[in-house]
Amino acid sequence: MSKQNPFDVERLLPAVQRYARVLTRSGVEADDLAQEALLRAYEKRRSFDGSRSLLSWLLSIVHNLFIDRARRRSVEARVHDTLSAMAALLPPAMEADTRLRLQALLAGFEALPDEQRAALHLVVIEGLSYQEAATTLDIPVGTLMSRLARARGALRALDSADPLPTRPVLKLVRGEHD
Repeated sequence: MSKQNPFDVERLLPAVQRYARVLTRSGVEADDLAQEALLRAYEKRRSFDGSRSLLSWLLSIVHNLFIDRARRRSVEARVHDTLSAMAALLPPAMEADTRLRLQALLAGFEALPDEQRAALHLVVIEGLSYQEAATTLDIPVGTLMSRLARARGALRALDSADPLPTRPVLKLVRGEHD
């Protein structure tokens, strides 16, 4: 008589994939979500105590990851909308190089890793305190401060790289005949 493995995830894979598909409404996203959930389940396998069914535990992991992704997308959309609105409010008479620099800064902000962009958005745009932002992201304050420092450093490096050519300064040169 063989003993059944209490952590037999393989037999539950179709249910995990179906639930991920229902949540995401996309085959590709569902596959990504299911894979991430299984990885998370493997990493946290010691926390599974058997007091509930393995299936409900796995499906709760899928659900929580889906909610996390939705929140992240929501923050990203608000950041993009806020920055786009700010760019639209720039005075039309603004120097072209200043406008280009701000657009490059916006692109640099959107290119930051998710964790850094979310931390910077919560503190700088939403005005949350470090403690509030850390609580929102469910991370220690020190981790938040580290992410902010890296994000700000990346944006400073982008700005200091000065990808825009400087305008030549015209000099008045007087010849012998003046």
